[in-house]
Amino acid sequence: MSDAAPKSHGRKAIRPTLTPQELMTDAPDLARAWTAQVITLLPETFPGILGASLTGKALKDGLWQLQVTDLRRFGIGKHRNVDDTPAGGGAGMVLRADVLGHAIDDTRKRARGRMPLIYLSPRGRPMTQALIRDLARCDGATLLCGRFEGVDERVLEYYDIAEISLGDFVLTGGEIAAQALIDATVRLLPGVLGNADSAVEESHSAGLLEHPHYTRPAEWRGRTIPPVLTSGDHGKVAAWRREMSEKITQDRRPDLWDRVVGHRKG
Repeated sequence: MSDAAPKSHGRKAIRPTLTPQELMTDAPDLARAWTAQVITLLPETFPGILGASLTGKALKDGLWQLQVTDLRRFGIGKHRNVDDTPAGGGAGMVLRADVLGHAIDDTRKRARGRMPLIYLSPRGRPMTQALIRDLARCDGATLLCGRFEGVDERVLEYYDIAEISLGDFVLTGGEIAAQALIDATVRLLPGVLGNADSAVEESHSAGLLEHPHYTRPAEWRGRTIPPVLTSGDHGKVAAWRREMSEKITQDRRPDLWDRVVGHRKG
């Protein structure tokens, strides 16, 4: 295996814009970059935090690319309506099937290879590190951001859309969850993290939560760094970190610990 740094697929400038599609339009030299397609009523919120730090640098370097579809463009009538009252009555509004269908069809014309279609939903499968690793091996993903009470169920059935949840709580829309999913995935792409070992040693990488970290100063407000970490004995350091990971996982996430124990027995 070569140790050469991964090559980017092109470089682009990132700057604030109210027309994000101009920033995120495909270019021929980005044809192989991991692609995040986002369908949203709030296109101005992208790239948002994704345009900063490591994900922003990777976006500028062409290691991944962002395509945003403004759902309002496919709205009905003079006012570009995208929602309607729920069948059977009830509070709130629901995103219309015909509007969503046109937006998805238009967006998926630019999809290539293995790019799953995902709806960010509180009733979906939990967003786990294992799921994120699988997405990082894909060519990208198409993310549908809901609003109001959600989307017409027929759309989810027709396109066989996978539902993924950020957690057991409800947000006002799917944009924050979509950005979290993209951030978690992009950082696993080759060349994004400065140190590839960072993705190996962090929380959830081996089913365990991460061990504590320390740095300078050696003493802070009466608290010192555990002596083993300054001993110079790499074997003891590795053993201590593993022990701490196991202890923290047992204390904070017994569900994860039970899974680890089950795998070991299997």
